[in-house]
Amino acid sequence: MAEPAKRIVVDPGLDETIKKLTLERIESTINKVLTKEAAARLKVYLQTCVHCGLCAEACHYYLSHDKDPRFSPVGKVKQTLWEIVKRKGRVDGEFIKNCSRIAHTECNVCRRCSMYCPFGIDMAYLLLLVRRICALLGVVPQYLQDTVNSHAVTMNQMWVKQDEWIDTLQWQEEEAQMEVKNARIPLDKEGAEIMYSVIGPEPKFLAQLLGNISIIMTVAGMDWTMPSFDGWDNSNMPMYSGDFETMARVERKHFEAAFKLKVKKIVMGECGHAFRGAVYDGPKWLAWKEPPVPVIHAVQFYYELIRDGKIKIVKKFERPITVQDPCNIVRGRGLGERLRYIMRATCEDFR
Repeated sequence: MAEPAKRIVVDPGLDETIKKLTLERIESTINKVLTKEAAARLKVYLQTCVHCGLCAEACHYYLSHDKDPRFSPVGKVKQTLWEIVKRKGRVDGEFIKNCSRIAHTECNVCRRCSMYCPFGIDMAYLLLLVRRICALLGVVPQYLQDTVNSHAVTMNQMWVKQDEWIDTLQWQEEEAQMEVKNARIPLDKEGAEIMYSVIGPEPKFLAQLLGNISIIMTVAGMDWTMPSFDGWDNSNMPMYSGDFETMARVERKHFEAAFKLKVKKIVMGECGHAFRGAVYDGPKWLAWKEPPVPVIHAVQFYYELIRDGKIKIVKKFERPITVQDPCNIVRGRGLGERLRYIMRATCEDFR
């Protein structure tokens, strides 16, 4: 049986940027990351792995590519980071381009493989380390880099301007009032219990979700607010591109919004990667042991509202419904049972 033809995808973020690289820059960048940012943890992981292959069965890329060992987690690390370490950073631009392709398009850094590893090696961390090296060299898929640029300039990932943000909130408040007369989206309310934050695509593509949360908050009788200024977007694409400096700027701005409004806690929308950035990766890069303001994920928040009777489900979904455990809030936070509590409360036939 002949192998299917491989589709070559042209990406200026990879193809053009490698032309500007020199061997000296590549080597110095790699050695800086490996010796100053990742030395101890990297050494432990690379020396602990016994090449048992148990991580492979956890990887959807491996399974969907007919169990080709190149797509196993250990195979992806071997083609990239292990080779980098073995060569002591002496690799060329084409090698870096291939590393970026593997790290960005063949791994979701979901950490499912780490659940299968008998030693608990964080394979996602190793692939994120590859992304970090590629980001410092400027070899990042173009679309992802564009969202990072948007974060750096506007503090949101969708190039949303402040007047567009405020107009969208006011529009969705009016939409919510058509269903619940006294629904509000309070802006810049100092001392509120909750600051609610969302991801950039909500005002851009899913504005109705803002109206929906207004209805939920109103019916539940919550004391809440949203910022009209930078810091409203809790997403953090630089965390995934490897641009940790911009990642830290984004998280600092998010928490500064909460400080300015003097809220008691932040409730975030459903996005798991944003939650990971705010609770784990961002604070660590900013040298905070814990987030300076408590951060509650939407699943935890909805669970508490239903459990405490603050919202009542009057009509359930009738069709069969199932759920896939999101990586960052189940493996990363342990909210699996609370997610199922919500599903049972809202679905007639939850499977």
